[in-house]
Amino acid sequence: MQKRIGQVVRASVVASLVAVLAACGSAPVAPGYYRVQRGDTLSKIARENRTSTRNIARWNALTNPDAIEVGQVLRVEPPAGSGSASGATSAGAATTAKSEAKADAPAKPGPGVSLVWPAQGSVIRGFDGKNSKGIDIANSAGTPVVAAATGSVVYAGNGLRGYGNMLIVKHNDDYLTAYAHNRTLLVKEGQTVQQGQQIAEMGDTDSDRTMLHFEVRYMGRSTDPSRYLPPR
Repeated sequence: MQKRIGQVVRASVVASLVAVLAACGSAPVAPGYYRVQRGDTLSKIARENRTSTRNIARWNALTNPDAIEVGQVLRVEPPAGSGSASGATSAGAATTAKSEAKADAPAKPGPGVSLVWPAQGSVIRGFDGKNSKGIDIANSAGTPVVAAATGSVVYAGNGLRGYGNMLIVKHNDDYLTAYAHNRTLLVKEGQTVQQGQQIAEMGDTDSDRTMLHFEVRYMGRSTDPSRYLPPR
């Protein structure tokens, strides 16, 4: 019976892995904001919050309204004092509204976590936010993979296609890091790891070459790891 319960729990973890990867915390959002869920579209969010997709795109400075991600926090009500979208009828008012929207958009990733390089090697692919949600570091099989920061292992397995043997480490309510394509995982779910501690060995699981795919998520949204990594 215990084995069966464990299998059910494991299946549930795998099924919700995408959401875990995208949403590093479950803290409630402030009034006037909405956290993107699986299956959401910008038009659906706008409809449910009785506004337009154009307003949400403007309030959040979205350059591509189709690129919202699970776990991303969006402003769904007009910033205080900005008035309705239709209220900006003059060129001056439109400019003011645009400036306020930028000022009140969700904050860009800040220095909330300090990282070390998760592996030695050459960066063969950088972050672009679309086709690449992180960076790829190439080296030989077995190269040590270390925790980029102190945190708790919230996933260790190979249940997500395309990532191979992967670890996800949660650092706080805002940040998590992911380590994919490992040959061997050296830590387990629920384990606390220290910055610089070896957690895996580089490999090529679900990859056509040996490398580490490394991601950083801030408030559920992928962000460029190079913002947090020291120069080398």
